Amino acid sequence: MFTHSKRLIVTAATFIAAGTALAESPNLGRVATPEEIAAWDISIAPDGAGLPPGGGTAEQGEAVYAAKCLACHGENGAGKPNDALAGGRGTLVGDQAPIKTVGSFWPYATSIFDYVRRAMPLNDSKSLTNDETYAIVAYLLQINGIIGRGEQIDASTLPAIRMPNRDGFVTFARGK
Repeated sequence: MFTHSKRLIVTAATFIAAGTALAESPNLGRVATPEEIAAWDISIAPDGAGLPPGGGTAEQGEAVYAAKCLACHGENGAGKPNDALAGGRGTLVGDQAPIKTVGSFWPYATSIFDYVRRAMPLNDSKSLTNDETYAIVAYLLQINGIIGRGEQIDASTLPAIRMPNRDGFVTFARGK
C-alpha cells in the first residue's frame, strides 16, 4: 500500500517524465520560409550596411510626418503625448534633466532610420515605404538643425551624417 509521500513521489516523477517527453518535440508551428525571414531581417548597422534603396528630403518628410507622426509627436517634433523628437541639445551634461531627442542623444543617423522603419508609426509599424522612412528621417534631422531642408538622404548619404552626440557614448570590448 502506498503512503501519501510515496504517491506524491510517483505523481511528481510522472509529471517530470511527461514534461521531458513534451519538451523534446511539441510539434508546434513550422520552419519559417526564406521569404518570411527576409521580411523581418531588416536591421541597419551604424555604418549603413543593410540600408535599402530609396531616398527623401525634409520637405517630403514634413508631409509624411504631418500624416503619420504629428498626432503622437506634436508640431515640429515638440512632443506630446509621446516623446519629443527635437530640441534638447546641451541637456545631457550638467545638473539639468536630460532631454533625449534625435538631435541631442542618438549617435547614428542610420539608427534613426532603423528604428523608424521597424517601429513607426506605433499603430501600424513596418508600414512605411523606404522613401517615406528616408523622408521622415530627413525631416527629423532638419528640425534638429543637422541637415538642410532640401538635402536628399539615401543609402549613400545617411551613414555620412555626423550626429551631435556621436562621441557621447562609452565603448567597451565585448567577449568573444
